[in-house]
Amino acid sequence: MLAAFYYNNHDVQVQEIPTPKVGEEEVRLKVMASGICGSDVIEWYRVPKAPRVLGHEVTGIIDQAGAKVENWKGERVFVSHHVPCFECRHCQRGNHTACHTLHTTNFYPGGFAQYVLVPKINVEHGIYRLPDTMSFEEGTFIEPLACVSRGQRLTGLKKEDTVLIIGSGISGILHAQLAKYRGVENIIVADINSYRSELAKKFGAHYALDAKINLSEKLRELTGQLADQVIVCTGAVSAAMASMDCVENGGSILFFAVPDPTVKLQVPINQFWRNEITMRTSYGAAPNDIEDALGVLATGKLNVKDMITHRLPLTEAQEGFRLMSEAGNSLKVILEPNQA
Repeated sequence: MLAAFYYNNHDVQVQEIPTPKVGEEEVRLKVMASGICGSDVIEWYRVPKAPRVLGHEVTGIIDQAGAKVENWKGERVFVSHHVPCFECRHCQRGNHTACHTLHTTNFYPGGFAQYVLVPKINVEHGIYRLPDTMSFEEGTFIEPLACVSRGQRLTGLKKEDTVLIIGSGISGILHAQLAKYRGVENIIVADINSYRSELAKKFGAHYALDAKINLSEKLRELTGQLADQVIVCTGAVSAAMASMDCVENGGSILFFAVPDPTVKLQVPINQFWRNEITMRTSYGAAPNDIEDALGVLATGKLNVKDMITHRLPLTEAQEGFRLMSEAGNSLKVILEPNQA
């Protein structure tokens, strides 16, 4: 079978490797659609573990099932690459994404391949049937939307909040769409890319701002206040710093994306203490977040199909990574490993 091996954003090699064989408690997924995530093109995050086959926003058909696996063969599904143990202290406290098992589980070799071998624990806890009305490509949004759902749940987003989303890539626009779906009436998105800012308005933002301007001044001009919730959806240091100037007293900042590990942010902790400002992070998604995202997508009220700007065969994986890493006139890039 073919698989795309990632070395860096400018070196993605499609190679022939053996098609995985199924063990008695495993299944094999024929990959029909696999989304390139923004995290897939963060080189400080990915290159140290290269070369490897990436891809975790995966849908397809279970084409083989082991002798001890029932009810999955032939099903259209989404498969989660990370699953928790449900038994450790973190899981028992509801912090599933802090679970060691979640951080170490995965399917083989990765979603940018024609077939994926799904191990026993993922079979037990990480396979979700797609509704008949949901296409494979729409299903690739289940995982990123689940991450967004978790972030908004953890930060306690309310309908009456003014929310500022910095970064209008996939995650930023999904945050805007989900916030609107939840009834938030004042959604502001900022980005340095005018193409993506305009897309944010198309997909639910009430205002789209140029992130190069003084955002705190513009917020006051538009709303008379700063943002109750700031959601940072880019690893740019300038975005992280701007978030601290844009949060209202009693508000919170969610770091949905972070700068590289060498960056040390200066936090005005005295000001934040005095004004009771909360800073928190959100990583990944737990099974309950995936179920929530699947349910939301099944309503058809989020427009994810129009977020897809490019559909490419696996043999053009390098072009897909170029589009994502350059972040120009593109948004969601889908690879279709079993399409010619």
